[in-house]
Amino acid sequence: MPTIRIADEAGACYGVERALEMVEAALEEGAAPVKTLGPLIHNPKVVKSLNKRGVQVVDRAKDAAGSALLLRTHGVTPEEEHLARADCAEVMDATCPFVKKTHAAAERLASEGYAVYVVGEAGHPEVEATLAHVPGATAIDSVSEVEARAREFQDARRVGLVVQTTMSAARLREVVGALLPLVEELRVMNTICEATAGHQQSCERLAKRSDVMIVIGGRNSANTTRLAEISSQFCRKTHHIEGAEELLANWFDGAQDIGITAGASTPAAQIRAVKDAISQMVEKH
Repeated sequence: MPTIRIADEAGACYGVERALEMVEAALEEGAAPVKTLGPLIHNPKVVKSLNKRGVQVVDRAKDAAGSALLLRTHGVTPEEEHLARADCAEVMDATCPFVKKTHAAAERLASEGYAVYVVGEAGHPEVEATLAHVPGATAIDSVSEVEARAREFQDARRVGLVVQTTMSAARLREVVGALLPLVEELRVMNTICEATAGHQQSCERLAKRSDVMIVIGGRNSANTTRLAEISSQFCRKTHHIEGAEELLANWFDGAQDIGITAGASTPAAQIRAVKDAISQMVEKH
């Protein structure tokens, strides 16, 4: 029988668990319809489950007027929050505390005269929220982007960096290494969250000893995608799934060591369901 191991650090982080507790409390209170500004977390299964219980996702604060509105874990722009507090019956801020720290770090760098850049994916809700806290800030996510904008960094001279909380430490090191020769002063606020770093390190350790790796989490989840990328570097047979129903028995043919990890928006129940499904598959073989 193959050995099935779950990574030491995997699954829902503090910020996600906190957000889920908040939405549960809002549903129990039931004083007003419950809505979330954007998907509460990047886990389609959880969002769908909440929707079945009446929790509606809205894209604009004005679409939640009169409702109890939760601000998503990835954060929102100051303008969105202002509109929400003006129109909604109640506003609950489910923004991850680590994301809040990134906002504060970016604002501090700006106040100290640095040209602020966010090492992260342009268009990602967390990055967009952070950029909105510092008008004029820009997102960068690769060495090639740094090289293409070399003149911009040379002109800025004093550059300050904050980091998308789910960015890999390796990517941050690459970007910092490319920036250093271009600027007179570089200040880096490493705002990668502790859970993200722990998940990534644990994933790497498990992938190195596994024949097959299963990574569980939303395909729209940046931190889960990062885990799949890391796993793929050390385990050729890496599969990123959102749920147990996507598993295929032939993935485990000949495997002696099967590893499982999960993104920070993946509840423990989803991890157990995947492990149980794999166990049944390998037993039949």
